[in-house]
Amino acid sequence: MAIVKIEKLSKNYQMGRLNVAALRDVNLTFEEGQYIAIMGPSGSGKSTLLNLLGCLDRPTGGCYYLGKDDVAQMEDDELSMIRGQRIGFIFQSYNLIAQLNVIENIEVPMYYQGISARKSAERAKELAELVGLGDRIDHRPSELSGGQQQRVAIARALANDPLILLADEPTGNLDTKSGGEILHLLDDLNNQGKTLIVVTHDAQVAKRAEMVIHLLDGTVERIERNSKGN
Repeated sequence: MAIVKIEKLSKNYQMGRLNVAALRDVNLTFEEGQYIAIMGPSGSGKSTLLNLLGCLDRPTGGCYYLGKDDVAQMEDDELSMIRGQRIGFIFQSYNLIAQLNVIENIEVPMYYQGISARKSAERAKELAELVGLGDRIDHRPSELSGGQQQRVAIARALANDPLILLADEPTGNLDTKSGGEILHLLDDLNNQGKTLIVVTHDAQVAKRAEMVIHLLDGTVERIERNSKGN
């Protein structure tokens, strides 16, 4: 089943008197449970595409179907609801709240969805166990390694059981060993059925995906398909 479908998706930015086309008539379809990597040089449109997929921005033109809904022209309140319920974000810099411990950081998305304190605490503990941090639940980010912080970020992204996981250079701030552990965790999540879309500059990371989309100057230059995602 197609979980993401974009048709003639375009995004223009006004920079002074210039109208810059960051994305131009992009057409892509992602199936449920796929592992997709997005690659391209600086300025190719990777971040723009990720922001549109994550409902952090609206396209200038075209359609974006997430599940059965065309979210391309939704109002801010609707987009906020979609982000909270259907999209999990994993950032290069983790974006954890320094004053909160592991459990509390994982609970944040559930708080905004109005989930009860008891249910969110139970869910957060389950997710902490899932990412291998069951013995670190009372630690704050400053007491965790980079790899552990990224594990918290992944658990937080899973909190509301999203349709898609979006990861922006998820190993960019990690050493080789920690990065490898995070990639194995993402492999496991994909093997469990999660749809995973990763923006990366690292060809070794992209090799783990079953589909690699190469962007250039705001267009899809080519699509590679790997016979084995991991």
